[in-house]
Amino acid sequence: MGRFHRHDDGTVHAHGDHEHGDHEHDAHEHEHGDHSNYGTGRQRIDVLESIFAENDALAAANRAAFDSHGIRTLNLMSSPGSGKTTVLQATLDALAGELAIGVIEGDIATDLDAAKLRGRGAQVSLLNTSNGFGGECHLDAPMVNRALPGLDLSGLDLVIIENVGNLVCPAEFDVGEHAKAMVYSVTEGEDKPLKYPVMFRSVDVVLLNKIDLVPHLDVDVETYVHHVRLVNATAPILPVSARTGAGLAAWFGWLRRFAGAPPV
Repeated sequence: MGRFHRHDDGTVHAHGDHEHGDHEHDAHEHEHGDHSNYGTGRQRIDVLESIFAENDALAAANRAAFDSHGIRTLNLMSSPGSGKTTVLQATLDALAGELAIGVIEGDIATDLDAAKLRGRGAQVSLLNTSNGFGGECHLDAPMVNRALPGLDLSGLDLVIIENVGNLVCPAEFDVGEHAKAMVYSVTEGEDKPLKYPVMFRSVDVVLLNKIDLVPHLDVDVETYVHHVRLVNATAPILPVSARTGAGLAAWFGWLRRFAGAPPV
């Protein structure tokens, strides 16, 4: 599905129909079929809309499964190297004793990130997107559905889906979550909300990570916040350092409220 995207108004475009930022997709066959031979025009759009509709239907089924067990589910997204897994490690260390947490760990290949999360009091279900041609650059609802048997939903309060590191595709696919969050590092540059507005516009909370590096970089945190606000006027922006722990208490508080847990 990585060769096309959907705008907020529901219209669908194939990548290549117009500029899509500086993100390139691998030229590989996706596990749900190679869409390159569908031609152009209305026929191609009909096929792509059908694929999105199929995804959305299964996303609704995933959400119903979570709802039936009283689980709140968060789709955690970021670019590669933002510190998303480190944030998740700190989150499990702080909250796994309060909340029964399950993690769906999405990655193109390897179990390196899943291994970092195991032994921290949470259930972890690994989801590799590699299909022999490279691997998907995002998770979709069918993938998440296949990962659900790796979790005992009956015993969970919160499921965190760690999406594949990518600032474009993950935001375009409903996977059955109740909310979206993203980790945005000060090392990525202040322009990213303007270059990748779909991601920043879609999320319910932004963690501005690696603030411990600000004294060593030519960055202005107020500019980062301003650029996020240009595309998302309401999402809380939480400056944090996953390495030092600075600011993480605000993130933990947001998660407790999201999961319906009593404040501490």
